[in-house]
Amino acid sequence: MAKVKDNPITEGLSGKLGRRLVFRTGKNGKTIVALSPAVTEDRVFNDAQLAQQEAFRQATQYGVVAKDNPVYVNLARQSDATAYNLAIADWFGKPEVLDINTDGWTGGIGHNIRIKATDDTGVTSVRVVIHQDGNILEQGEAVRSQTDGLLWTSATTTNLMGTPNLQLDANAYDLPGNFGASSVSVS
Repeated sequence: MAKVKDNPITEGLSGKLGRRLVFRTGKNGKTIVALSPAVTEDRVFNDAQLAQQEAFRQATQYGVVAKDNPVYVNLARQSDATAYNLAIADWFGKPEVLDINTDGWTGGIGHNIRIKATDDTGVTSVRVVIHQDGNILEQGEAVRSQTDGLLWTSATTTNLMGTPNLQLDANAYDLPGNFGASSVSVS
């Protein structure tokens, strides 16, 4: 795809030129030139392609609804992308839990577990689950740090001191509802 800057001949062009070139105007007013897509009538899609088409259909449905969300609108002001495009991209991305920090955590009531999580647009919530041998002992929402946008803290509300073989799961969620997870074992 070519981008044309300050060319009075192509400025403002849109549509198809011949069979090969397509002109469109981007959000920032620049004229973009691309080759016309080649599509054959008898094309057969495999299962992976059909799954991707379905995923894109769902992403565009999300984009139509979410394009007016202030998060996407504000991000669009800072980039060449539209709020609609950013919402679609966010639908395809999922958050990532970078770290579950249990330093100093003994399982006592009020002891903190610190989670670092990130997402291309932003993490909206982090849920912590503490379990043993498949039995959930405690679960709850972590609280975002006021000073570090990646840091979330969860305080234990049940006394779990001395409980062997604990598993801590952290699930980070974004605006479209995607989640990324990580786990640590604590003895």
